[in-house]
Amino acid sequence: MRLESGDQSPPFTATDQNGVERTNADVEGTRLVMYFYPKAFTPGCTTESCDFSDRYELLAESDVQVLGVSPDEPEKLARFKDEYGLPFDLLSDPDHTIATAYGAYGLKKNYGKEYMGIIRSTFLIDATGVIEEAYYNVRAKGHAERIAKAATSR
Repeated sequence: MRLESGDQSPPFTATDQNGVERTNADVEGTRLVMYFYPKAFTPGCTTESCDFSDRYELLAESDVQVLGVSPDEPEKLARFKDEYGLPFDLLSDPDHTIATAYGAYGLKKNYGKEYMGIIRSTFLIDATGVIEEAYYNVRAKGHAERIAKAATSR
């Protein structure tokens, strides 16, 4: 099931890179960019995360928080955040519960093979938890700029 503009964002509970349990209640009352990526330290995921990092100040000036979500364990997320100086938190979703709820986990095709995996997706969520924009199957490079423009133009 894919989410669309106007849908209520699904609730979530996950462990962040510091081993702290986080929920949607932690971001209530603020706008949020929540992006799903397949695996830390891979070229595309690193590019995407660093692009969001480069736009972090611009988003923060518009009171928009950023959360990255991947199946990686918290320890790996901590190394990823530290190595690239990411200024936002990363959430661990090893069983794909959050990704499934957001429609960011499903059948993928690569080089003729089909498999289940993370569908690179990003959601702009308003302060009441309503989806402003839902982007699926996005490209890693340049996508953060489009999100930042959408988030700061409202």
